[in-house]
Amino acid sequence: MTQAQTTPNPTSLFARVQQVIERIRPAVQSDGGDVELIEITKEGVARIRLHGACVGCPSSKMTLHMGIERNIREKIPEVTGVEQVH
Repeated sequence: MTQAQTTPNPTSLFARVQQVIERIRPAVQSDGGDVELIEITKEGVARIRLHGACVGCPSSKMTLHMGIERNIREKIPEVTGVEQVH
């Protein structure tokens, strides 16, 4: 196997995570918020930023973990976690 076959393409992973976020986004926007994918770390952690009504909302941690993280990890097993950046 060549190096390209054994090393995941981070751009491809980013694009796949972005597709999942695009499917989730309408639900988040319907509550006055938004979600932005910032990066995928080399450890496989998706770093996201919440916007709008999500900022400071007491339910944002639940949205982050039970909604966004659950959906991403279910569809993309290479993602090891999701963390919020400010």
